[in-house]
Amino acid sequence: MEEQEIRFINKIQENYSENHAEKIVKAYYFAKTAHQGQKRQSGEDYLVHPKAVAEILIDLGLDCDTVVAALLHDVIEDTEVTSEEISQTFGSVVVSLVQGVTKLSKLNFKSRLEEQAENLRRMFMAMSNDIRVIIIKLADRLHNMRTLSYKDEEGQKRIAQETLDIYAPIAARLGISSVKGELEDLCLRYLYPDDYYYIAEKVSQTRVERQELVNHISKELQDMLKELGIEGEVNGRPKHFYSIYRKLKKGKPFEQIYDLIALRVIVDNVKDCYAVLGAIHTKWKPLPGRFKDYISVPKANMYQSLHTTVLTAYGAPFEIQIRTHEMHKVAEYGIAAHWKYKQGTNTDSSQIDDNKLAWIRNVMQLQEEASDSQEYLDMLKVDLYSDQVFVFTPKGDIFNLPNGSTGVDFAYAIHSKVGEKCTGIKVNSRIMPVSTKLNNGDVVEVITSNASKGPSRDWLQFVITPSAKSKIRSFFKKEMREENEKRGREILEKEAKHRGYALNDLISSESWGKYIRTKYNLNNSEEVMAMVGYGELTSLQVINKLVELYKQDHVQESVEIDKLTRKPSQKRHNGGVIIKGVEGLKYRFSQCCSPLPGDAILGYISRNGGVVIHRVDCPNCKNFEPERIIEAQWPMTEDEKFVVNLVIKAHDRTGLVIEVATLITNMKVAMTSISAKSEKDSTATIKVSVEVTNTNMLEILMNKIEQSVKGIMNIQRAAKSTKNTSKINKNTEKNKK
Repeated sequence: MEEQEIRFINKIQENYSENHAEKIVKAYYFAKTAHQGQKRQSGEDYLVHPKAVAEILIDLGLDCDTVVAALLHDVIEDTEVTSEEISQTFGSVVVSLVQGVTKLSKLNFKSRLEEQAENLRRMFMAMSNDIRVIIIKLADRLHNMRTLSYKDEEGQKRIAQETLDIYAPIAARLGISSVKGELEDLCLRYLYPDDYYYIAEKVSQTRVERQELVNHISKELQDMLKELGIEGEVNGRPKHFYSIYRKLKKGKPFEQIYDLIALRVIVDNVKDCYAVLGAIHTKWKPLPGRFKDYISVPKANMYQSLHTTVLTAYGAPFEIQIRTHEMHKVAEYGIAAHWKYKQGTNTDSSQIDDNKLAWIRNVMQLQEEASDSQEYLDMLKVDLYSDQVFVFTPKGDIFNLPNGSTGVDFAYAIHSKVGEKCTGIKVNSRIMPVSTKLNNGDVVEVITSNASKGPSRDWLQFVITPSAKSKIRSFFKKEMREENEKRGREILEKEAKHRGYALNDLISSESWGKYIRTKYNLNNSEEVMAMVGYGELTSLQVINKLVELYKQDHVQESVEIDKLTRKPSQKRHNGGVIIKGVEGLKYRFSQCCSPLPGDAILGYISRNGGVVIHRVDCPNCKNFEPERIIEAQWPMTEDEKFVVNLVIKAHDRTGLVIEVATLITNMKVAMTSISAKSEKDSTATIKVSVEVTNTNMLEILMNKIEQSVKGIMNIQRAAKSTKNTSKINKNTEKNKK
């Protein structure tokens, strides 16, 4: 047995009862066998990783099942071991924790963003059942960050940024300050190495001087406790590099960061905390605005302490924190303290105070509200990053809300019905707009009315809490179904008409029905219209997909029509459309659908004489009299060219028109004209005329523009495509002369 293995097993036996230690050791050897032969990028045996994760959790004081799950957390994902085997050997709780941590790596995702979002969704879903899942994940991420040097630079920055964006804030929310601080410092090292090493050097240069100051003040604080007759202890803690980095980024000079080393006074009860605070303020002058009472008003992550910065006799301001032993446990271990100080037990997370996990319920609401991966990640970051403001009801109840919250956010924090009936607010006894941003200490009263018809859509423009947004949207979704459906239909009909389609034709597509059942779990288009009406889906999302599926369906229809109308013995022809097998009949092309060679076409005998050629999918065809429709087809020739008008909708920017024109020229497609117009909504409409021989050539050109030019929102054929032969070109040249 190796020396490291012996130390690990001894550590287990020192921290757990005999039965629990035996179970953890059994899991260790199970993982060792399962990962046999696997290596990390560092070249070490893979077992090093789950063992290190387990050790982090042992130091945090987590229970037996959590440590077992940590040792097995990669077994399902990276080995042939199944969930059933783990369940049979170690129990249902362990397998549930392992499955909660396991990533979705065996599924296929369209992008890394989608994969990240889905992994987080699953993780938070598991967290709602058992908070230990995220604690294992944090320990897993901490060890990965400790060994990040073996990744390439791109991988280092990507993982560090994700850690800084998601995992460090989660550790902060759970109050696990030791993990949060180390994660942030490691992220700083890889994301901003110059700043990291600058801070390290500055801290090193001042360490001796500051330590002497700490020793002097620490001795005076200990004497103070003796004089007061209070049992307690005094210790110091160095400030994390990332915390210093944030203050430097705000423009504060290094010399003015007073809490590089802060002193903590830890006593037995809350009464002693305030007694010590009074003595400190009597001995030293407190700096204005630098006192914070987190005992009376705890942070959202359960943190409690008194913070004060005083000017000492040694000439330098100094931060002192005062707390009880129980508060210190929570400050160091956060939610993990629930297990840390219950030695010999295997307590589950269901016994944790429900209020301490309230933010997880908010995260679960985000999953229901977000329409895609990017929106989910954005909303999650808002929820995790928000600094808190504490506001009071007139009765003295405290509510903590994200910084920037408004009266409406406060109303919905009380109850969804209060939010729906809100007609105004009073802030510190003054009537204020519901959009007013709240500050720490505000006393807020919500004015409600039973006559209120519900929230305003405008509220979505200024509320910031995800739960309030979710409840407002839910109201419009459920309470105003008919109005939403009507509104959504009007929006979609207008957009469809703008693109030359009838909405009823688009939504009758069989592919569309399959798509909405699979994508949104909806049974009919009316539900999609309602979603557009209350803003969950945009008209652009829906119409783009409708047109795409309609075209796909029509490709097959065109093939079938073409098979029926083509004459097997047809000879090559030098020009014109063949109408009912006869050459030379008088005809003209319709301006409503602009047919091109390659389109399935038909002829329609006009009342003024002659035949008008339409595409078979032209919306106007459904109104034709059947007896006036005749067969028509393109001749087998590639000599003719047609001028096609394209309308391109794009986000407006400098150089857009030049980029489009250059691409068309590079594709060796003749361009007869191009113009552009800037719109009020920061978009641009480009109209361009090009010469093509058939639909295939046009399709290739349109796809190339859409894929290669940045910011293209939509591209479509406009009405009025015209025939253009070499003879016409020659006449045009003569006229110019």
